[in-house]
Amino acid sequence: MSASSGQAPTVRVAAAQFRSTRDPEENLLAVERWARRAADHGSQLLVCPEATMVNFATKLAPFAEPLDGPFVTRLRQIATDSALWLVAGVFEPSGDGRVFNTAVATNGQELHAYRKINLYDAHSSQESRTVAPGQELVTFNALGTTIGLSTCFDVRVAEQFVALRRAGAKLLCVPASWQDGPAKVEQWSLLIRSRAMDAQAFLVTADQSANPARDDGGRPLGAGHSMVAGPLGEVVAELGGEDGLLATEVDLAEVDRARQLVPLR
Repeated sequence: MSASSGQAPTVRVAAAQFRSTRDPEENLLAVERWARRAADHGSQLLVCPEATMVNFATKLAPFAEPLDGPFVTRLRQIATDSALWLVAGVFEPSGDGRVFNTAVATNGQELHAYRKINLYDAHSSQESRTVAPGQELVTFNALGTTIGLSTCFDVRVAEQFVALRRAGAKLLCVPASWQDGPAKVEQWSLLIRSRAMDAQAFLVTADQSANPARDDGGRPLGAGHSMVAGPLGEVVAELGGEDGLLATEVDLAEVDRARQLVPLR
């Protein structure tokens, strides 16, 4: 709900932490369930994980669709039916045989799309073999504020979040499929809190849960620990590793206070 005129609003935000599958229809049904739960909590914004469309155990190109395709069309309908803004990770054809790893945000009428810029070419993974990088940051105005989009490995790049701050974003949404492993939860927490400080904004993350992926040899595709971090790097709310809904309220006046306390260029 918005505060009185001239003041920053409070926004009820939620993150749905679950493991997507190889089946887009099954994943849409999951989004519907989580959206209903978020709406029951009075949430105005729901963030779902990266690769909500199909998980990373899947060959992505056969499932990629343009933004006016059936998957995003269903997401728009879910957002309309739930009366909230919905953010989720999908895949678009890139035109070169690869796909774009895209975070879409929609309230049913509007649609905004961010194509992941920083790809996960690290450890034993080479995301760039199957995913083409995006080129542009994305912000949009909704819920009485400016919202920015990023995805998963982007949190390694502080400059991106500084740029989102300079673009006016006060609330950031970060879908993720942050694979579990040694020290990965510790890195995740540190990076999310640091990027919230760089942006001097609230940051809402939704990771794939740490449940083993039955269709990927039992390897988890996420670490869980979806989180809302505040503009001073504090943890506002956090989940564990299992499926769950994080729902909380953020007061965007805290962003203004943080930026006055520590003025950055």
